[in-house]
Amino acid sequence: MKPNSRIYVAGHTGLVGSALVRHLEAQGFCELLTPEPRPDLTDPRAVMRFFAECQPEYVFLAAAKVGGIHANDAGRADFIRVNLQIETNVIDAAHQNQVKKLLYLGSSCIYPKLAPQPMKEEHLMTGVLEDTNEAYAIAKIAGLVMCRSYNIQYGTNFIGAMPTNLYGPRDNFDEKTSHVLPAMLRKFHTAKVRGAETVELWGSGTPRREFLHVDDLAAACVFLMQTFDAKRDEYYVNVGVGKDISVRELAELVQRTVGYRGAIQWNTNMPDGTPRKLLDVSRLARLGWTPRIALVDGVASTYQWFMEHVAASIG
Repeated sequence: MKPNSRIYVAGHTGLVGSALVRHLEAQGFCELLTPEPRPDLTDPRAVMRFFAECQPEYVFLAAAKVGGIHANDAGRADFIRVNLQIETNVIDAAHQNQVKKLLYLGSSCIYPKLAPQPMKEEHLMTGVLEDTNEAYAIAKIAGLVMCRSYNIQYGTNFIGAMPTNLYGPRDNFDEKTSHVLPAMLRKFHTAKVRGAETVELWGSGTPRREFLHVDDLAAACVFLMQTFDAKRDEYYVNVGVGKDISVRELAELVQRTVGYRGAIQWNTNMPDGTPRKLLDVSRLARLGWTPRIALVDGVASTYQWFMEHVAASIG
């Protein structure tokens, strides 16, 4: 990519997309396509019309319907339908309009529930998926296979980045649809403000998870767009920090960050999800990229953003 390359960030208002825009702007890229109103990415005609009119040279496909365990379980049809629509429309439009390179954002949930730990890229489709996350995971796997298939059949240069659990500014803090870390931030903050004696969290607290700050992901994606080539390298790569913590340890970290002094009650009647999700990031490390933001610092800055942009709206 050159400073004046036309770059489309699909999903530019979301957690990942907005981080990509921040990072690209900081790196001096001046032709970012961030249209308002945004094209409806579930509508193939709207997507094709946008690509034909704007002619992006590089595409970051960060748009997706995402959510936590409850949202994924309750809205399975929505998650598979919407994500399949988005990735099908954008990937095909990129091909039809001769996009030079596309980076597709997947998820660590593509790997089997009981995959060996840490999870390597070659573990894809070697076992059964975690049930509550199955519809979303299959949609993300389909997008990844679609990239590879277009590369094989049409000679495109479509690559994939599979990030671990993400967090950071502009995250979703909705109590019903958020992922574990922002959900904890909201719960502990609300309990602190209201003087609640306890906070209930789902599961046993024993599953282990890996967390990557979204600004680190953005830096990794731009690095991959500049250096990773589907015609030369493997077509996708894990993006994470290479170490994990238990959900219980995460809860204690968030509790300290927020300053909540009550007790935690674990509702073991609720699902834990996958026992462990740790990515093997050796492929990315060999390429020359490593994350910079420590979890304790990232949680603190995310809570600060929450206080400045969200806290007042929830009381």
